Amino acid sequence: MDGHNHINSSLVSINMSSQPDNEPILNYEASSTERENLEKEIKRQLSEVIEIPCIINGKEVYTKNTVTQVVPHNHSHVLANVHLAGKNEMEEACKSAVSAQKEWIDLGLEERCKIFERCADLLATNWRMKINASTMLNQSKTVFQAEIDAACELIDFWRFNVHYAQNFHDDLQPLVSPEGMVNTTEIRPLEGFILAITPFNFTSIAGNLPSAPALVGCTALWKPSRNSYYSNYMIMKLMMEAGLPAGVINFLPGSGAEITDVALSNPDFAGVHFTGSTGVFQGIWQRIAKALPNLKGYPRIVGETGGKDFIVAHPDCDEKGLVVALLRGAFEYQGQKCSAASRAYIPKTVWENISGKLITEVEKIKIGDCNDFTNFMTAVIDQKAFDKITGYIDRARGNENCEIVVGGQSEGKKGWFIEPTIIVTKDPKSESMVEEIFGPVLTIYVYDDDNFEATLKLCDESSPYALTGAIFAKSEKDIQIAYDALRFTAGNFYINDKPTGAVVAQQPFGGARASGTNDKAGGPLNLLRWISPRSVKRTNMEIHDWTYPFMED
Repeated sequence: MDGHNHINSSLVSINMSSQPDNEPILNYEASSTERENLEKEIKRQLSEVIEIPCIINGKEVYTKNTVTQVVPHNHSHVLANVHLAGKNEMEEACKSAVSAQKEWIDLGLEERCKIFERCADLLATNWRMKINASTMLNQSKTVFQAEIDAACELIDFWRFNVHYAQNFHDDLQPLVSPEGMVNTTEIRPLEGFILAITPFNFTSIAGNLPSAPALVGCTALWKPSRNSYYSNYMIMKLMMEAGLPAGVINFLPGSGAEITDVALSNPDFAGVHFTGSTGVFQGIWQRIAKALPNLKGYPRIVGETGGKDFIVAHPDCDEKGLVVALLRGAFEYQGQKCSAASRAYIPKTVWENISGKLITEVEKIKIGDCNDFTNFMTAVIDQKAFDKITGYIDRARGNENCEIVVGGQSEGKKGWFIEPTIIVTKDPKSESMVEEIFGPVLTIYVYDDDNFEATLKLCDESSPYALTGAIFAKSEKDIQIAYDALRFTAGNFYINDKPTGAVVAQQPFGGARASGTNDKAGGPLNLLRWISPRSVKRTNMEIHDWTYPFMED
């Protein structure tokens, strides 16, 4: 086969995938098979302490520098000893990622897609209970929070990313090829490796950040959060079982600052895929700028960071729905979601109607071990988070403008437990109303019913973040007013619903302002950030005369 035909055939060899469906959520009812299997797996995982190595070029690497991984709701219980990567291991991982890219590209998109489709199939079946149990124990999630995160969302990421990537070939082709030439676009990956820095709060995000760039042909260094090594290691093992080649994704528990330094000193650093705090992300961006003279190209910087997510209620709204949205939006997974409702603006008449009901319902929330399926909340992730969150509560307790109307207590001896807490403030710029807390704390500002539009402006201007937000109103006119006034306050905007629970391919997720680059995980826009297209013009006519008609007499 000659070179021309080879190029053409490679451009059209992709089999278009049919659109997948979102993974169904299992309910884990009492006496169900999935409940029984999950409980057995939780018991098994609690019965052993495993060793978690680095994975570099497909090999397990054990180091002398180790830390333990504990259960947040029972922090005396050790799940694993984790072997941390040092500078040497990080440098070896960079070399491995660079060396692996050529064969990974040569494998072709179709074969790469098959690997991640197998990942999804394994997670939907044989690995589902193992991943859910590890997430429940490692990150203190209830069964429902683990199921929608570690199972369903990650399955959806893998299946829909495959679907999006397979459509890029046709979607991104040039529209015009004049007679005598053929114009095409090659969907190339970025040249080099991606540094994936992942958060503790979503196992699905941790799995997606290194694997999304890998799907389109990049290789990756995966720096998992220190608080989710255990569940993230399970995801790494799953991908290896699915056939992920050595070196494509290198698993490196260890120092984020150190791995960033090592990555940025390598000319083949091609980008960062990040979820975490705004301050850390801004620091990485600054360090990348300084490293530019030593890099082969301009790295892609993709990040989702903090949020101070809101609910604004109109005087004429569904009050019962609002109560549910406040409760679920603020307190599911202990408020440790970047999308959690942490500030609310409620009209005086509405607050008079719902405050008693809301407080009563919050007081019903059970808190404890994730093994007890009747608990709605468990523990926050670690002592550092516990101290930060309780600090906000204590300062609000001493603030004359604030009143803690429910909750406010904590207990850290066995597990890091904090009650769901609601603060009502007279000051819309009070600390807990404008700063990200990342815990089960909701602050409410009660406004005069006549000040709806002024309150929308207040909401827009009170926070540097713009991740998620919600409006509760019955009138389409009022909804439209809020929709327009809050245009840039949220990358994910909800109407008459809580501001959490984005679903892959339904509400691609991400925010702007101080909340990130808004590259929408769960949609095609995120994957497009990891490609560097090549435009190809093939001329099929013979051009042997260098002169033009205008030159003739």
